[in-house]
Amino acid sequence: MNDIGVDNKLLKVGIYLRLSNEDKDKQNKDDDSESIKNQRNMLIDYIEKHEEFVLFDEYCDKDLSGAGTYRPEFERLITDCENKKIDVVLCKSQSRFSRDMEIIEKYINNKFKEWNIRFIGLSDNADTDNIGNKKSRQINGLVNEWYLEDVSNNIRSAFLSKMKQGEFISPFAVFGYKISEENNNKLVVDNVAAEIVKSIYNLYLTGLGFTAIAKYLNSRNIPSPSFYKYQNGIKLNINSNRPREEIKWTTNAIKTILTNEIYLGHLIQGKRTTVSYKNHKIKKKDEKEWVKVKNTHEAIIDEETFNKVQKVMKERTKPIKITGLVHIFSGKVFCLECGHYMRKKNSNKYEYLVCSENRDGYDECVNKTSIRYDVLENIILEVINNKIQKFQDIKELENLYLKSKKYSFSNQIISLKLQKNNIEKQISSTKNYLKNVYEDKVNGIITLKQFKDLMEEYNKNEDSYNEQIRLINRKITHLKTNNESFKNVHKIFSKYQKFDKLNKIIIDEFIDKIYVGKINKKRNSRDIQIKWNFK
Repeated sequence: MNDIGVDNKLLKVGIYLRLSNEDKDKQNKDDDSESIKNQRNMLIDYIEKHEEFVLFDEYCDKDLSGAGTYRPEFERLITDCENKKIDVVLCKSQSRFSRDMEIIEKYINNKFKEWNIRFIGLSDNADTDNIGNKKSRQINGLVNEWYLEDVSNNIRSAFLSKMKQGEFISPFAVFGYKISEENNNKLVVDNVAAEIVKSIYNLYLTGLGFTAIAKYLNSRNIPSPSFYKYQNGIKLNINSNRPREEIKWTTNAIKTILTNEIYLGHLIQGKRTTVSYKNHKIKKKDEKEWVKVKNTHEAIIDEETFNKVQKVMKERTKPIKITGLVHIFSGKVFCLECGHYMRKKNSNKYEYLVCSENRDGYDECVNKTSIRYDVLENIILEVINNKIQKFQDIKELENLYLKSKKYSFSNQIISLKLQKNNIEKQISSTKNYLKNVYEDKVNGIITLKQFKDLMEEYNKNEDSYNEQIRLINRKITHLKTNNESFKNVHKIFSKYQKFDKLNKIIIDEFIDKIYVGKINKKRNSRDIQIKWNFK
């Protein structure tokens, strides 16, 4: 930077250089500095050829778009202009200063005039001292703005096309994955992070809430997603006053991992966008505009586990503050009399469940007597163990679903398909018969009335056959659905022999809801009904 004397005839020049993203796409990395060097040489040469000009300072932004003012050196240039430190702003072209028509109008055509600053763009002959030059500068500004808009639309279209083809377009992979070294648009499992993701799902199913899981991970010094990326040399733009190593696991981080379908091997992209190519504020897109492509990469979490977590998340109440745990019957126990949930309360000796309609200020339900927590736990434990013992035998379980001991699922389906096949043969045979009858009518062997009577009979039979086929198809679909349900239930029962103690995972796997009735004073007992997750 040259030191300026008191010579009033000298005009202080600020040269603005910009290496744009467009330039970077056209050149390799070694050419980046060469582009800036060429701009600088051109501008310095122009200053040296004009005796009234002297270089005041150089302002250089690299790898930044000409849209908007999101450029630190550009901002410094504007500040110096406003403070009257500069007389002339010199650029290679007007588009290097900005491609945004709003910025052109604001500064070149207004503020610079107000501040008595001359703007010169060499390659496009932009010069605010040339009165007849304004219209051409404004036209150039519009052309540059249209160019930006076209580039933005092309980029958005290219990204949308990639997303629809199942290509990962973000520069950073979600925790649990990393970007493939062979393909920048492909995710591969990060084995270390993937184990942490699996443990988060397991911890949640054992009854821990979001906060408790975050505390558990932090207490064991397991790195948070952002710090883990930092440890692996990935630089994220995170605005935080804390050092990277102090950024811990949070409740939101846990919830995000537990609800993200990316761990099933699916990509869901395009959830957010910017307002426009000029306004970079992020806005959420409507869910119907998201781009979802299944099975694009290896799954970390299986469908069964993921679905269990989503189901539990809908049912779960707040965890106990001291332990961070959710009680094992959370969201499961309801009053048989009024349908309201049974809330948990404690005494010095025991824990209880009582109808939520019978609390301070309320006395509306006839089910006024609480049930001891440990008593209900023992009852449910015994019932589940009895179910396991009963349905260890696959035939016994199949009988429950078929309600008949004569046929298996496969035998019933085969029998129905044979019936359907026979009916379809009858329909085909009748059609051939009708064809022959029609030929008899044409040949005058039968009268028109006889033909109409036969047609009427055929239509009645066809309606009857079609109805039979519809009923058979419905039965086959029902059997197949039951068969799938049967397989799922058998899968559950075949996993266990006997439980000694209940936990949240067991309750969630076996039971949908538990209904507790009022005390029957004569029998000194109460009705407890269980709605299972299966028949």
